[in-house]
Amino acid sequence: MIDVKTPMTREQIAARMANVRRADTGIEVTLRSALHRRGLRFRKNVKGLPGSPDIVFPRRKVAVFVDGDFWHGWRFEERGHKLKPFWREKVERNMERDRCNVADLQALGWRVLRVWEHEVEERLDDVVERVLRLLDDEAA
Repeated sequence: MIDVKTPMTREQIAARMANVRRADTGIEVTLRSALHRRGLRFRKNVKGLPGSPDIVFPRRKVAVFVDGDFWHGWRFEERGHKLKPFWREKVERNMERDRCNVADLQALGWRVLRVWEHEVEERLDDVVERVLRLLDDEAA
């Protein structure tokens, strides 16, 4: 977790951000492994789609994003006011970008599922079932 109370210089912030993984995070690997064990095959981190979804089922036009709780604003309404302005603005930009990516994907005919980091950690089987339901949902 990021210590949001300690003041940092722009250089320190840049160095810290450079160390943040954008793909193949542990939580993504956990979900992908669980899906693979269920016999599902998919593509990962597809760059040609809005937002480069973490998990993509191209034939079914289903995109799955695994969102880090801090970076994507889980419970942001409750916790965002406690962040320093730099981090609050960063998370707000991430949240807006997430909304735009979902809208863009849906406009292209994709179904989108966003799951939170803590959901994968605490209720992996439930998350896998949500993915399966979305893949089986032909009406959507």
